[in-house]
Amino acid sequence: MKSIDINDFIASENVNLKNAPTQIDLGATSKEAKQALKPIRKNLATWQDKLYAHGKYSVLVCLQGMDTAGKDSLIREVFQGFNSRGVVVHSFKTPSKNELKHDYLWRHYKRLPERGKFGIFNRTHYENVLVTRVHPEYILNENLPQINSVKDITPKFWEKRFAEINAFEQALVQNGTLIFKFFLHLSKEEQKNRLLRRLHKPEKNWKFSSGDIEERKLWDNYQDCYQEAIQKTSTPAAPWYIIPADNKKYARYLVAKILFERLTTFKDVKEPTLPPDIKDELSNYIQELEHETN
Repeated sequence: MKSIDINDFIASENVNLKNAPTQIDLGATSKEAKQALKPIRKNLATWQDKLYAHGKYSVLVCLQGMDTAGKDSLIREVFQGFNSRGVVVHSFKTPSKNELKHDYLWRHYKRLPERGKFGIFNRTHYENVLVTRVHPEYILNENLPQINSVKDITPKFWEKRFAEINAFEQALVQNGTLIFKFFLHLSKEEQKNRLLRRLHKPEKNWKFSSGDIEERKLWDNYQDCYQEAIQKTSTPAAPWYIIPADNKKYARYLVAKILFERLTTFKDVKEPTLPPDIKDELSNYIQELEHETN
């Protein structure tokens, strides 16, 4: 595997998705990339155990990308070694009637990981400045004051949402949540190939929806909205990482590597030490148990 600098994947405020690669040469075959993931995955799982025991930080992993970008399989492969008590995955679908009665961040706030745990958002609070921007009529379902028609949804409306999201994330970071935001950057051609595979393979047909074709027609619109959202919300506290996603195994390796390298900079995350009174008595406890009679 080629040596990579994870900082090269951080999005700047001037990022241009048309110039950002969807493919990368890691100097390895897909099989080799899969093998390279294994030790990082194991190390991540070990670090998660320390995080759980330490109990002062939480980790929020946000995954965004076009349909077929590989979010589900990435979650399965990168986090498979985690203790189930320490990680929670949540996929955000169309808001329910009850969720629409609250502000748009409410349902996301409810799913945030508690201290000591990983939370993974498969699609995230960014849907509120992505799909709703491509389909502004969806905003009308939120029944917001002063928004009576699509014409009322001005550029200032979206600027306000970007500012609210930044403030939301800043508050989380200040209270101990480590935020990682990954955009799985897929090419239009590769999405076509993946959709065709879903159609050609009967066992994959269930993944296909006619809506996938309709949304694909809005590709350029989505790319523009993703680009502006990333530009406006990639901050030092919660940067976006743009991950070339045409090769799924490469993408999984990159996400795992970024997570592990960043997380291990938090040197204060350690397993807590036993109180002196218990530590001094360990040998006695061991002896008592070993000589226990029924």
